[in-house]
Amino acid sequence: MYEPKTKVTEVKPEDFLNAVEDEKKRKEAFEILAMFKKITGEKPKMWGPTMIGFGKYFYKYETGHSGECFITGFSPRKQAMTLYVLGNFKGKDELLSKLGKYKNGKSCLYIKKLDDIDRGVLKKLIETAYKYWKSKSGAI
Repeated sequence: MYEPKTKVTEVKPEDFLNAVEDEKKRKEAFEILAMFKKITGEKPKMWGPTMIGFGKYFYKYETGHSGECFITGFSPRKQAMTLYVLGNFKGKDELLSKLGKYKNGKSCLYIKKLDDIDRGVLKKLIETAYKYWKSKSGAI
């Protein structure tokens, strides 16, 4: 039987962040943690060994595979801070055009340094994405 790797663990997000070796990355991760907490109003939880998630939704594919995942979150990865905040929501491209220096994937935003981006725009991006995914996902 399939066992998902991305599931809630008992590890406290703060304990995970305190173990981040790079001092600057650790400081930025705590700043991002505070942003997500304030914007979402959700209690952070560790999902798998490296992702901090906020909120929860249930999904089910046509194949019958189903599970739970966080609505939004982040991970202080070695190469870049990874934020799970993208999607096809209205205003995304405009916000990204004002954000600053970043890379992105389909649903992830990669930031090397917080000083490379506009924190106000980042907050708006997190807020907009959270509301979009929460309304779309069948949040629980």
